[in-house]
Amino acid sequence: MTQPIIIIGAGLAGWTTARELRKLDKTTPVLLITADSGDFYAKPSLSNAFAQKRSPSQLVTTPAARMAETQAIALQANTRVTGIDTKTHTVHTSAGDFHYAQLVLATGAQPIRIPLAGDAASEVQSVNSLRDFSEFHSRLTQPDQTVEQRGAVTKKHVVIMGAGLIGCEFANDLIGSGFDVTVVDPSAGPIAALLPSGLGEQLREALASLGVCWRFGTTVQRVDHDRKGGSALRVQLASGETRQADVVLSAIGLRADLSLAQAAGLACERGIVVDDHLQTSAANVYALGDGAQYGNGRTLPYVMPIMHAAKALAATLTGQPSAVQFPLMPVAIKTPGLPLVVAPAAPGTAGQWQQSEPGVWLFVDANQVVKGFALSGAQTSRRTEIAKRML
Repeated sequence: MTQPIIIIGAGLAGWTTARELRKLDKTTPVLLITADSGDFYAKPSLSNAFAQKRSPSQLVTTPAARMAETQAIALQANTRVTGIDTKTHTVHTSAGDFHYAQLVLATGAQPIRIPLAGDAASEVQSVNSLRDFSEFHSRLTQPDQTVEQRGAVTKKHVVIMGAGLIGCEFANDLIGSGFDVTVVDPSAGPIAALLPSGLGEQLREALASLGVCWRFGTTVQRVDHDRKGGSALRVQLASGETRQADVVLSAIGLRADLSLAQAAGLACERGIVVDDHLQTSAANVYALGDGAQYGNGRTLPYVMPIMHAAKALAATLTGQPSAVQFPLMPVAIKTPGLPLVVAPAAPGTAGQWQQSEPGVWLFVDANQVVKGFALSGAQTSRRTEIAKRML
C-alpha cells in the first residue's frame, strides 16, 4: 500500500497545500492531522469579526468534513501529534501511529506570552485561532452582571497588550463595535516595526479620534481580580497607572511553534529552517506557513506567502521540484479608521523613510532606490503603481 503524504496542521497552510496537491495529483493518498476540528476559516477575519457582526460559527466558511470530501483526503481531527520519527517515517499521535512517504509541517505559530503578576494573570487572553476567538467573543458578549454597579457606564472595557498590527486591528474593530479600548505598548507609537513614525502618528490620531485610549512607553505588570465590584479585572501598568477591564487581550506577537520540529531533531532558528524547495533538514520533511523560516532568516506570517509556498510545495511533492519565489507582497492592515498598505523592506536593509506626497511613504537606500513603501487612506489604491518603483 502506498504510504500517504501527511500534513500536520489544518490552518491556511495545511488546507491550501492539500488543495494545491489535488490540482496536480488526484490519486496519491493524503492524510491531514489536526489538533482541532479542522474547520476552514480565514484567520485574518478574527480581528474584524465584531464590526462585521459575525459570530464564531459564522466565520467557518467550510466544515472540515466537506473540505476533506472535496479534496479527497483523509482527515484525522481532534488528534494531538506527540512525536515524529524521521528515520522510520512515522508520526506518533494520540490516535496511534501513521507512516508517511512525505511529511508537511504546517504547525503555525503560538502567541508570545510574557509573565505577569497578579491573581488574574491566567485570565489574560490571546486570539490565534477560532477556538480562542470563541472564548474571547463569549467573554465580551455574555450578559453583564455589573451594570448596576457601574451606573451609567455600561460599555465593556478591553485592555489590549501590544500596539502592533494585530493589536491595532482589534482596537479598531472593538472601538467601532461599542467597547471601550485601551492599548498598552512599550514603543513610542503603533505598529512601530512596520510603519514610519510619521504614519504611525497619523494612525494613533485616527484611532484616538474614534475613542481608543493609548498608553505608550509602558507595559502591563499585573492583572488582578477586582474585589471592589465594577469591571472584572484591575490592570496595573509599569507607569503606576491602574486601568479597569472586563477582558485583557495579549497581542504582543507570535512565535513559530517549534516543539515538534525540535523534538524530531530538525534544524530550527526563528522558525523551522527550510531551503528554497521548503525541505527541512530531514529528507522528505517539508514546512511552510507561520512556523517556517525561509531564506535570509525570514518568517512571513501573512496570507500571500502561504499561498505562494503551498503552490510551489505541491509541485515538489508531486515530483516536479519547484523553488518557492516570493514576489512583492504588500500587507493590507485592517484599520478602517486609517486604511494602510505596507510593503516592508527586506530584513537588514539599510535606508530611511521619506514621505514623497501625502499618504505615500517610501523606504529608500543610500542610492535613493526604493526598497519598501507604506500607503494610507485613499492612496492605498495605488499599491500596484507604487510597487512598480521597486522592480
